[in-house]
Amino acid sequence: MSLQQAPQSRVFVELVPWADRGRENYLLSGGETLPGLRRPFSSAQAQTATREVHVSGTAEVSATPDRAQVVVQMSSTKEAAVEAKKSVCRRLDYITQTLQQQGVQSENVTVTKDFQRVENAYHMEAEVCITFTEFGKMQNICNFLVEKLDSSVVISQPQFYHTPGSIENLRRQACLVAVENAWRKAQEVCNLVGQTLGKPLLIKEEEMKEWEGQIDDHQSSRLSSSLTVQQKIKSATIHAACKVFITFEVKGREKKKNRI
Repeated sequence: MSLQQAPQSRVFVELVPWADRGRENYLLSGGETLPGLRRPFSSAQAQTATREVHVSGTAEVSATPDRAQVVVQMSSTKEAAVEAKKSVCRRLDYITQTLQQQGVQSENVTVTKDFQRVENAYHMEAEVCITFTEFGKMQNICNFLVEKLDSSVVISQPQFYHTPGSIENLRRQACLVAVENAWRKAQEVCNLVGQTLGKPLLIKEEEMKEWEGQIDDHQSSRLSSSLTVQQKIKSATIHAACKVFITFEVKGREKKKNRI
């Protein structure tokens, strides 16, 4: 008895570039699969595939303090309560009038008074806390009060600081400059390879650091009270550094149409 020959089977396989092997399976006519090959993208799919450029950008910005606070103290101890009050109030009135004449707003001036009996005498203290936004004006006023009132008042060293709004503006500025640097970098890369930079697809802030400016080791060994005004400003300066990561779309250069 002769054996019946089995019908020949046909295998249908689509070949794709070697780089695409190992990603998907391909199908045999009998429903079996073999690994290593997959169907290639159609021409339409290849054209719609997004080309991207990934870049990072960094920036460091700084801001000097925008406020300074000075405290002026005065006191008097007298046997009579009226004399103690008169001595302090006379100097206090002179200081407040000087501040008004120099254009210091009343909301930037705080006055506190303390009156008490000490043994057989009366002691009165007054304190004027002044907030300045103009450091040049601050120095002129302090120098004037020292000259006119001499040792009858004690003027503290200025304390420089930042308002919350200025620090937030510093953070925003650092981020925006970092994004601009990343955009410029991506644009130069695309120009170098003959492409056109498209719209951003992803913008991510990866890092934000802040620190206060420090004076050098030689100056830091000195007492804070002996620092000059400029050294105090430098020490109170805040720095902010930001790092961003951005993904941009890349477009091919458009060919110029020939004019008829």
